[in-house]
Amino acid sequence: MTHTPSPSLVTLLAAGAGLGASTLYLSQPLLNTIALDMHVASTDVGLLPTLTQLGYASGIFFLIPLGDRWDRRLLIGGKAIGLALALLATAVAPGIHALWLTALVTGLLATLAQDIVPAAAMLAADSERGHVVGRVMTGLFVGILLSRVFSGLLGQALGWRAAFGVASTLVLVVGVVCARGLPHIPVHSKLTYGALLASLWGLWLRYTDLRKAVLAQAALSVAFSAFWSTLAIYLGQHHHLGSAAAGAFGLAGAAGALAAPWAGKWADRRTPHYVVRWGVLISTGSFVALLLAAGLPTGGQLVVIAAVAVLFDFGTQIALVAHQTSIYKLETAARSRLNALLVTGMFLGMALGSALASQLYAVWGWVGVVALCIAATATALGLRWKD
Repeated sequence: MTHTPSPSLVTLLAAGAGLGASTLYLSQPLLNTIALDMHVASTDVGLLPTLTQLGYASGIFFLIPLGDRWDRRLLIGGKAIGLALALLATAVAPGIHALWLTALVTGLLATLAQDIVPAAAMLAADSERGHVVGRVMTGLFVGILLSRVFSGLLGQALGWRAAFGVASTLVLVVGVVCARGLPHIPVHSKLTYGALLASLWGLWLRYTDLRKAVLAQAALSVAFSAFWSTLAIYLGQHHHLGSAAAGAFGLAGAAGALAAPWAGKWADRRTPHYVVRWGVLISTGSFVALLLAAGLPTGGQLVVIAAVAVLFDFGTQIALVAHQTSIYKLETAARSRLNALLVTGMFLGMALGSALASQLYAVWGWVGVVALCIAATATALGLRWKD
């Protein structure tokens, strides 16, 4: 493709990516509510984000490479229908074990968001790729962060099951419309499915920049997931705030998502590595500030948490857009597979972050979670500082 897609098409792709990705985080503000409703321990519901992220990482690795071989419209439409059914099953789940299963399937099929991002990159001209990817990623990030607001408010007003039921309908409608609106994009590979998967290892070995991008973004994702997967429980137990208040903190994080188009333009004009370094530095500094705020009164702590949600989401998101812009330049025919490797690492990091955070929270409380976030972002900073 030599022409940048129309603004309306980019908006449609951004909406589809946002809704798909949002389903990964619907449960987070509702964890305390689900635990009380089902009479289970917080550690049991704490597995829901972990299983969703593991499902997503598995779907990225095993399903996203198909975008280099199959029509992306069929992949996106099929996944939208399957994801809607998984969300509906969540809404009627009879117990925690059923929720664990639907969480895994939801993560697997929510990968439709990562079919959309490479499609946008394929449609864009080289000089505009960072900007177009940034706009689509804005939709994805806003979907992620506002999903907490949506599920928190709806869960408090109508119950947690209603939040998943409404999400099922939205995903079905917007996902199918997005698939139908996407133009035909010629595939660049004739490899078999087995060869596509085997080629991932070759790509990993071939490109040093790919390896650094995956490892750094995975480390940032540990912090991202640790923070958001424990925030609702912390706010409920220590500040007596409900799911609506917990979800409202997503509004603060959503402000950081506005950085995505700007980060894409910045990466087009400067270098992606330059943008990554700034993103990682901002994320690290924000968690250090959060640790220092632990001794403040309740009102001061809540203000700092909201501010940090803006800053670290801002830093994490501009790093991700810059990383994607960087790896898409490595090999045109393998963009879906390159994206699969980046996002697989990212969500393995998220699964690790939520698992570690739930354990650290049980032993060390909120300070333990924040310390984990600092260690993770500092690791990313070390990986990218000398680029």
